[in-house]
Amino acid sequence: MGQFSFSKAERLTGKTNIQELFAKGSSFYLHPFKIIYLPTAHEKAVTNQILISVPKSNFKKAVDRNTIKRRIREGYRLNKNILSQNPKMRIAYIYTPREIISTSVIHDKVKATLKKVKEKCIAKK
Repeated sequence: MGQFSFSKAERLTGKTNIQELFAKGSSFYLHPFKIIYLPTAHEKAVTNQILISVPKSNFKKAVDRNTIKRRIREGYRLNKNILSQNPKMRIAYIYTPREIISTSVIHDKVKATLKKVKEKCIAKK
């Protein structure tokens, strides 16, 4: 795996994993995202996993939802090295605004959220 790849293992899948994240995870809001995160307790966890959600109620067209998800995924892919030294995490990005924000702003905000997750994870230790 390359440093800037985004493999299938990095996607949070599975009903039980997602339910556990939403039930036990901590959250914070940093515009334009609501972030829910949970350190992974499993020793088998190889990498951080993320889930990206863009509500259909805010964006009726799938094209718009997919555009936003693509921008968030790209921002994460380029900045995921921020979390490389921490224990493995599960992170959910929930996009809250009702308008499409530019790519550069989304990348900056994804970077800021990753730094904040890292700080919160270190503070819990």
